Amino acid sequence: MILQLNPSILVETPLGTGQALFLVDYGMHQNTCWVIALVKDGVIKHFDCNDVILSTNYTYGLNLMKNNNPII
Repeated sequence: MILQLNPSILVETPLGTGQALFLVDYGMHQNTCWVIALVKDGVIKHFDCNDVILSTNYTYGLNLMKNNNPII
């Protein structure tokens, strides 16, 4: 199954920040694959779900602990 994210989600990867565009789910015996456009150069890469972290979003209060500066 392929799911297009609309709107895309800003995420952190081992190669830097990117916009998650699609999720590819191969079933329960394999990890989900994230299709991400990297911000620095626009390259499209595939990442295992274990390599993707939601970027901090102060407006919605998402992943504030990542920066060790929580706003509560």
